[in-house]
Amino acid sequence: MNVPDELRYTAEHEWVRRLDDGSRVRVGITDYAQDALGDVVFVDLPDVGDAVAADDAVGELESTKSVSEIYAPVAGSVAAVNEALADAPELLNEDPYGEGWLYDIDMSADADLDALLDAAGYRALTEG
Repeated sequence: MNVPDELRYTAEHEWVRRLDDGSRVRVGITDYAQDALGDVVFVDLPDVGDAVAADDAVGELESTKSVSEIYAPVAGSVAAVNEALADAPELLNEDPYGEGWLYDIDMSADADLDALLDAAGYRALTEG
């Protein structure tokens, strides 16, 4: 299982990467999550501009096995969504940490990335 050390993680199997400007983060699902879901066939993402609170359900992933909710890992507003997933949801399975990203959030002032799991913590969660 691929768990990049530079990312932060949630117990709901999302990853978070801080982008260049510092207050924007990119969100996706982990390799573990995409493997557990099976082939992803449909993605319902939040709308750009939506305000989100940490742990809010913001969308859904439909796979050949089940339907799973997507959660916001931090508070803020949705800044961008991965439009490519509308026509190619399989990107989540093929490249979950790259082309298969879900959406970006402009974090609110009180958002706390340090409250999320680091790579070692996420490995412990998924291997336990």
